[in-house]
Amino acid sequence: MLAGMLLPLALALFALGLLTVRPAPPWSPWKLAVLAGEFGHWLAPLAALIAGTAWASASPPGATPAATTAFALGAVGLLLKPALEARRLASSLPQALRERFGPRPLPEPPFSVSRLYLGRGPAPVVPREYTFGPGLPLDFYPAQGRNGQGPAPCVVVIHGGGWDGGDRRHLPELNHHLARRGYAVAAISYRLAPGSIWPAQREDTLAALAFLKDKAGELGIDATRLVLLGRSAGGQIAQTVAYTANDPAIRGVVAFYAPSDLIFGYQSTHEEDMLRSPSLMRQFLGGTPETARANYESASALFHVHPHCPATLLLHGRNDSITWHLHSGRLDERLGTAGVPRCYVALPWATHAFDFSLHGPGGQLSTFAVDWFLDRVTAG
Repeated sequence: MLAGMLLPLALALFALGLLTVRPAPPWSPWKLAVLAGEFGHWLAPLAALIAGTAWASASPPGATPAATTAFALGAVGLLLKPALEARRLASSLPQALRERFGPRPLPEPPFSVSRLYLGRGPAPVVPREYTFGPGLPLDFYPAQGRNGQGPAPCVVVIHGGGWDGGDRRHLPELNHHLARRGYAVAAISYRLAPGSIWPAQREDTLAALAFLKDKAGELGIDATRLVLLGRSAGGQIAQTVAYTANDPAIRGVVAFYAPSDLIFGYQSTHEEDMLRSPSLMRQFLGGTPETARANYESASALFHVHPHCPATLLLHGRNDSITWHLHSGRLDERLGTAGVPRCYVALPWATHAFDFSLHGPGGQLSTFAVDWFLDRVTAG
């Protein structure tokens, strides 16, 4: 009786756990994959409790208690998979970063089980709002704890949202973290589609960079040490601006789960995918690859790789159902051929927005990689 009542819950946890081994289907709420991948370690004890309860209540033994136990134990394994894989990747990540960008002290390990459950977010840094263009605000997080070390490097954060949504206040925890580590952070806005099509977003990003350079003394930043960081659509903007600006002040670019070839992106998706991606790209770029090819090429970082591109850190989940991980894989190959310093951190279990929690498996590894990258590319 009790095992029968627990069977639906065991099945639900098992189904959730499957999102750590395969992308979420188009009809599903994709954020469930974030729950499974980055918070599954909190649900695994519940699945273990269900398994133990079903097994203990199996008197006499029967098919229902056995099924409940089996599905619950399967859920335990699937929900712990991200943490186990993160621990495995953590053993090789420092060496990969050292080979690509150079050595640095190791203040803390890339991954810690204790941080999964006991990790605390950084103390908030209150940003100051500035306007760098008509209707274009940015939030500036002053660098903390510089103690006379001189002007701070500045990380320019470009938000995601499919080019038609999102805002600069999304996922601010990394901004607080970086400010506490001694970096200034400028989380910028840009004009959204369909009201503004590409290259308006590039122009807005360049305007933000010009504003930061002009106000560098007032803001306490080093105008010669800038890094662009973007997520999803913001990663596309960050990559393309970094590779086309020909600006030595841009020391590096960090792209989380970003599309790097929009022609490939348009051709490899369909109208009924999770985000109706072809429609998003048409309204962002003013048409299809056939009718607006110049814009598709202009907005695709893959088309702009050259030997003098800034150093690049790519982070992507292989289970991403919104932006195919091959975008980052193909860009990594192109950058390698051009001899650009780069590192691609591919997370086998992860989906879009895997960095939602800095203490989850994806959040720990990505934050470690970002810290290493920034330390090296802004050195000096």
